[in-house]
Amino acid sequence: MLFWTLSLALSALVAFALVRALFRGGAGRSEAEADLQVYRDQLKEVGRDLARGVIAAAEAERARIEISRRLLEADRAGKGPAAAGRGSPVVPAVLVAAAVAGALALYRLTGAPGYPDLPIAGRIARAEALREDRPSQAEAESKAAATLPGRPAPDAQYLDLVGRLRKAVADRPDDMTGQRLLARNEAALGNFAAAIAAQRRVIELSGTGVSAGDYAVLADDMILAAGGYVSPEAEDALAHALRLDPANGTARFYMGLMWAQTGRPDEAFRLWRGLLEDGPDEAPWMPMIRSQIALLAEAAGVPYTPPPAPAPAPAPGVAPGPGAADIEAAADMTPEERRQMIRGMVDRLSDRLASEGGPAEDWTRLVTALGVLGETGRAKAAYASAREALAGDEAALAALRTAAEQAGVAE
Repeated sequence: MLFWTLSLALSALVAFALVRALFRGGAGRSEAEADLQVYRDQLKEVGRDLARGVIAAAEAERARIEISRRLLEADRAGKGPAAAGRGSPVVPAVLVAAAVAGALALYRLTGAPGYPDLPIAGRIARAEALREDRPSQAEAESKAAATLPGRPAPDAQYLDLVGRLRKAVADRPDDMTGQRLLARNEAALGNFAAAIAAQRRVIELSGTGVSAGDYAVLADDMILAAGGYVSPEAEDALAHALRLDPANGTARFYMGLMWAQTGRPDEAFRLWRGLLEDGPDEAPWMPMIRSQIALLAEAAGVPYTPPPAPAPAPAPGVAPGPGAADIEAAADMTPEERRQMIRGMVDRLSDRLASEGGPAEDWTRLVTALGVLGETGRAKAAYASAREALAGDEAALAALRTAAEQAGVAE
């Protein structure tokens, strides 16, 4: 209440000063009064010129008569001080009141009444305190357990396979491959505690050969288990990942999320801007970054225009087909030329899947296409890579096996 009392008092003083200024000096004088003052000054000037002998008495008299005539005409036209006055006070008073009311309304909309000014150093200190005092991973998991959405019941055959995997890993706890598979499949089932334990074992077994990706996977499991919250333990895993590989996309994204959650939009913007501009556009974090980067930039006080979004990618399972120009060119090709064109499209699909991965439909299409082209060796290698990439997805593996049988490369 004290803030608004002082604000209204200061506004009243400012309004009084503005209104007073409008009725003093040139702002309050009418145009007619200014004209009359000019005529008076001219009369005085004629008298001074006559006294100095600059003009003759007869010429001075004619000038006085002419100036006096204009002065009388202005007075008869109602332009004298008595008629013009100082003008109506209504319009300036309304303008000043509107300005003051607008300023108060704008502050109420965008300001923070009741809060003291907080310097940058104070804001950073407050954010650091928030970061230090935030909940642990165990607290976050306990809270998120009640809000995380349920998952559809997995296939019984898949559950049986995971059960056998658990038993095998329990019998051979030092089996790195088994621990990796267990971590991946437990996470797929939503058993994040088991996934985290298995991934920690992977890191332990890796020793000095541990990778940034191993720590990023651990952080990812932790954050998913906590419902999207980045705990101190997850932050520690992210820090390890970034020390090993500063360019790791998963770690950069989640570290930016952590800064955003702890009151440091400047740090979050720095990390997410780099991710947005570095790409790739197909990265899973891109949609969230694009939806939030403008707000982060505003909160960080940085003028920023995000790069334009790329053209929509084909829907999953729908490979980009040849364009009109390709179809027109193919009509004039020989059979061998058409075969080479198809081979080029298959090679591009193979390169993309090898470097970036892709959905099950693209792997199936690649195996089928290589079989049609008679490249059995490449089809068999693609089938092996696909099985590794799609491990745990039984439906995708079944479709992939059908394609491999048609290509003659199924085991």
